[in-house]
Amino acid sequence: LCNCSSVGSTGGAECNHTTGQCRCLAGYSGLRCESCAHGFFLQQDTQQCQPCACSPTGSSSAQCDHSGKCQCKVGATDLKCDRCSDGYYRFNETTCEPCQCNNHSHTCNSSTGTCLHCQENTEGNHCELCKEGFYRSAHPAHTCQRCPCSIVASTGTCHIQPGETTPRCDRCRTGYTGLNCNQCDKGYYNSDSICVRCKCNGNVDPARSPGVCRPESGECLGCLYHTAGFHCERCQEGYTRDPEGTNCTRKEATLGPEPREFTTSAPNATTAPSFSTAVLNSTLSPTTLQTLFPISSSDNSTSAFADVSWTQFNIIILTVIIIVVVLLMGFVGAVYMYREYQNRKLNAPFWTIELKEDNISFSSYHDSIPNADVSGLLEDDGNEVAPNGQLTLTTPMHNYKA
Repeated sequence: LCNCSSVGSTGGAECNHTTGQCRCLAGYSGLRCESCAHGFFLQQDTQQCQPCACSPTGSSSAQCDHSGKCQCKVGATDLKCDRCSDGYYRFNETTCEPCQCNNHSHTCNSSTGTCLHCQENTEGNHCELCKEGFYRSAHPAHTCQRCPCSIVASTGTCHIQPGETTPRCDRCRTGYTGLNCNQCDKGYYNSDSICVRCKCNGNVDPARSPGVCRPESGECLGCLYHTAGFHCERCQEGYTRDPEGTNCTRKEATLGPEPREFTTSAPNATTAPSFSTAVLNSTLSPTTLQTLFPISSSDNSTSAFADVSWTQFNIIILTVIIIVVVLLMGFVGAVYMYREYQNRKLNAPFWTIELKEDNISFSSYHDSIPNADVSGLLEDDGNEVAPNGQLTLTTPMHNYKA
């Protein structure tokens, strides 16, 4: 009897009369077609032979195991070895190629090879670039380090020039400058670690003062148009706002202060009279001011006197008054000394002698010499001065008393 398999053969009673080989269906083999052929496996639920269908590229053999899993080559995976495993891509006629991710990723797209899930702050098709805000250091590992650039002061990105070891920011934002955009640019100043535009009310010329204001405080430099102040917000001394409130114009010249009276007198003395007189009692007229302060016109000024502030004007007037008073006091002192000299000359002591028949009378004009020595008035050797101040003349013939 042929005894062929009813499942794997074409007919149970038909076989080769010489060898007994049954006619097997596709996928079956054996004398009676009872087993699966090479490249097929027996499916357990149907008990029929199914093709392994192993990929000729990814599998090392067309045979599969009882579950239908093929034997895959390195880099291939899946039940039929028709897909590249993680870390491989480009399933072609030969094999899967390993992903090129510069050791920053273990997976890539199985078709294109684009790296997936780049690590260590890298990006790119092959994880060859640093993420935005990072730069590749000069370290042999070429790791990506964070840029020292604030996103407030710059774009946050940086790079390293060839031959340099420190990065520099790609582009600073408006108002910032420096390699790391950590300094305030010209025309800006640091306010709580933020660069703010200088506030000078348009009264500073950047061509003359490139800094415009001090970078640490914001104080304006080189105020123009006769302005002053921390922000060039007020007019200089001697100038005032025009009616429109925009420009600073020179103040108009006005008359001097109210008239004042000054009196001086010489020091008191016992023998000299006091001297007192009014020295100054007048107001400086415009004509006098014209004499003291010559006025010359120009394109930008009306007079030299107008440049002088009220305080300076008062100081000048007070100085002139003091000089006049000192001169008058010197004059009064000179007059006093002269009168004193004349009085002393007139009051100089002198003696009078009156000769009478029987005596000589002696008297002194000056009371300040009560005990004057009169021994030299008479040149006679016999003269004597009595204790009571009388002068006695002694001669061989007569005695005289004075």
